[in-house]
Amino acid sequence: METMEVRRASFRGFEGLNLAADLRGEPDAWPVLFLHGGGQTRHAWARTAEAVAAQGWLAITLDLRGHGESDWAANGDYSFTAYYADCIAVVDQLRHPPVLVGASLGGMSAMLAEGLSDRTVSCGLILVDIAPKTNPAGVERIRDFMQSGIAGFDSLDDAAAAIAAYTPQRQRTVNPAGLMKVLREREGRYYWHWDPLVLSQGRTEVVAQRYAGVLDTALSNIKVPTMLVRGQLSDVVTQEGIDDMIARMPDVKVVEVGGAAHMIAGDQNDAFSSAVIAFLDEQIRPTLDDPLGS
Repeated sequence: METMEVRRASFRGFEGLNLAADLRGEPDAWPVLFLHGGGQTRHAWARTAEAVAAQGWLAITLDLRGHGESDWAANGDYSFTAYYADCIAVVDQLRHPPVLVGASLGGMSAMLAEGLSDRTVSCGLILVDIAPKTNPAGVERIRDFMQSGIAGFDSLDDAAAAIAAYTPQRQRTVNPAGLMKVLREREGRYYWHWDPLVLSQGRTEVVAQRYAGVLDTALSNIKVPTMLVRGQLSDVVTQEGIDDMIARMPDVKVVEVGGAAHMIAGDQNDAFSSAVIAFLDEQIRPTLDDPLGS
């Protein structure tokens, strides 16, 4: 249960979209910006954000464009270009370069924002079950899950059943308050709280193969401390994907969370939060205390 004060905020994204956010922690603290996966909302990070803020950071959880309470793109632009441009636009409104924490779609967007910009964007990167090389079958399963709810659900129980089918490693529960953070009722049916156009043009959580060169360029330019958190049960990031990332970025820290699949923060939140806080304390905080590294 959340006990810390949560402050609502709005950031101006790329193309002028309003992006909804929650803030936890002291306003002057160093920021940690959380970017959720496709089909999720900022609420996916609530418990971890509270734990991070309790350790002295400003935790910012953002609804990506087309998700939650953020604006939908009038022109239907849900490209990775738009998502990472949103990330950079939000960063520009913060007092300090944040640590970027991105899951799946959010993690891919964070990688591109950090790696394609020719200036400082972040001071650290935490990728949550996303890597440059992913398992196509796992990514397709995400898309199938998101697609399954396009027509809406008759009841909250039906929505809970869809989530349970996608996350069999969790004990099934029906939490109406929690479900209504990701659903909206319209004319007696319940719909996921994101723009269906997010799934248009065959888009998934990863950069299309035809743009692989762009991702390669981004990776070669990431110089900030980076951690990959993988769910032990994940079908998106495999050992092959981990090995590929280590080959590209030898200094990347890899943490595996037991009992978790792709949605790590929801599957094993305590273990995930501990990994995030340890990385912040060990890899990021010393660089902020001594910015010259002397």
